[in-house]
Amino acid sequence: MPKPRSQQISLLDTPYYHICSRTVRKAFLCGVDKESGISYEHRRIWIEKRIFQLAQVFAIDICAHAVMHNHLHIVLHVDSERAKLWSTAEVLERWHQLFKGTLLTQKYQNKQSLDKFQLAMVETTANVYQQRLMDISWFMRSLNEPIARQANREDKCTGHFWEGRFKSQALLDEGAILSCMAYVDLNPVRAGIAATPEKSDFTSIQLRIKSAIKGEQPKALLPFTGNEHQQKNKGIRFSLQDYLTLVDETGRIIRADKSGAISQKSERILARLHINEESWLKLTTEFECMFTGAVGTAEHLSEFTEHVGLQRTHGIVNAQACLNSA
Repeated sequence: MPKPRSQQISLLDTPYYHICSRTVRKAFLCGVDKESGISYEHRRIWIEKRIFQLAQVFAIDICAHAVMHNHLHIVLHVDSERAKLWSTAEVLERWHQLFKGTLLTQKYQNKQSLDKFQLAMVETTANVYQQRLMDISWFMRSLNEPIARQANREDKCTGHFWEGRFKSQALLDEGAILSCMAYVDLNPVRAGIAATPEKSDFTSIQLRIKSAIKGEQPKALLPFTGNEHQQKNKGIRFSLQDYLTLVDETGRIIRADKSGAISQKSERILARLHINEESWLKLTTEFECMFTGAVGTAEHLSEFTEHVGLQRTHGIVNAQACLNSA
């Protein structure tokens, strides 16, 4: 039986989550249907555009994403502290970009006169919207429903386009976050869709590489902030160059037609993450098979299990083998 979201998401433990959503009835997000010959590549534009649009509205940042033939991966960061700073007016302005709201919230945004009781109702409604704007379920609802309607119109059919539930994994520490991001970024390479990370269209790694060539970081993605021990602006506290090096070398290894190996530099990078080479390769190729729920060291998994009220600590054996291995 699927676990309730309250046992999968705990912002007290981590703001980072891996989300995977799959289609039903052999529906295509992208690619070419070999039976009909119809190309669905344009749907990748739909979904990537929608992801980044929602990230501008929600208090949710995109760390990594990959749009595959019949599923998509996103690594999210929930910025609840940012949402708490929003005024009532800002909350409503954001909400109305996606939904109609109520008659009173529309009047408030249009600066129409309201009495004190109506203002109190607006404040209460805005508090509800504020919570939704940092809620992963509402983010995925706002992503999947419009895509489903658009795809169904194009396919001239009705019914479900996505599976009823998306998969959610809490990423409890740095090793879990970075190995999951690499797993997501390398999806097209593992599937044989792309030869290299930089040729993987509609992925975060391609965006990061293109921007890195210009000495920049993509504005649509949560940035890397450098040394993981320094207190800097919001972002992933790890070196962008080190991450790109790890992904590049890992991509060469997992390709069947090209030999590769982890360099001494990458071994030193992995040592800082307390992950050895064998464990890193296993994590970046079998991440979802190894962990069905939260991901992190054995200690972090035990704490998460207690906080969300689970009776068993799932994945602790693989955590001890791969994330407590250095």
